[in-house]
Amino acid sequence: MIRLGDVHKAFGEKVVLAGLSLDVPDGMNTVIIGGSGSGKSVTLKLVVGLLEPDAGRIEVDGLSVPDLGRDDLTELRAHIGYVFQFAALFDSMTVAENIRLGLAKRGLDEDTIRARIEHSLATVELSGQEDRYPAELSGGMRKRVGIARAVALKPRYILYDEPTTGLDPVTSAVIDRLMQRTRDLGVTGLIVTHDMRSAFTVGDRIGMLHDGVIRQVGTVAEIQATTDPVVRQFIEGRPDDVEPPVRRSAS
Repeated sequence: MIRLGDVHKAFGEKVVLAGLSLDVPDGMNTVIIGGSGSGKSVTLKLVVGLLEPDAGRIEVDGLSVPDLGRDDLTELRAHIGYVFQFAALFDSMTVAENIRLGLAKRGLDEDTIRARIEHSLATVELSGQEDRYPAELSGGMRKRVGIARAVALKPRYILYDEPTTGLDPVTSAVIDRLMQRTRDLGVTGLIVTHDMRSAFTVGDRIGMLHDGVIRQVGTVAEIQATTDPVVRQFIEGRPDDVEPPVRRSAS
């Protein structure tokens, strides 16, 4: 399980997290929603030790991430896949070479590496694309390669940073299906997004990050039925100065 307790993080005078607490249960997709700049991506980077908190607890499988040495942190990251917002593929490498890179660092033999590349591409419905370069792929295909690269490592967790940003509705639905598929394979997902359609589709639990804290967390049904005005405004996509429509009972 991933657990965050009273986490604080600021960059200079800008406070991003001001006491965030959240549990990410095993075997589920937990979604963090919130506006741009609310600290969603920062939270993911704290989980994998790319950033250090100013205060608070960050634990993965009972290990305190900020207290891990370099070797232990490397070992922990071996169990965590990370899908970057813009895929972060190496342009000079083919699809297969991009996926192979992380596998080779683990010292796996070539037969195992080839099998994992083949299986991970099949999982994201990109079989036969091994020799293409990122520039030859659509944005949606590049994101699917990013997911394949994470899946190939056989992680316990996958962290998704805005996985549907910039995609058309059909391609977004494909990415949603893949996030559900990895969950069904037993991988725990932590997904940050401001795409409510995606959040409601793939989430088992949803937490709203606002003013540096989790304002509300619950099931999809609980978030959809929320009476919290801030959460309600966000999920309905209403500007600050627009009142919700008055619901009149039938006469």
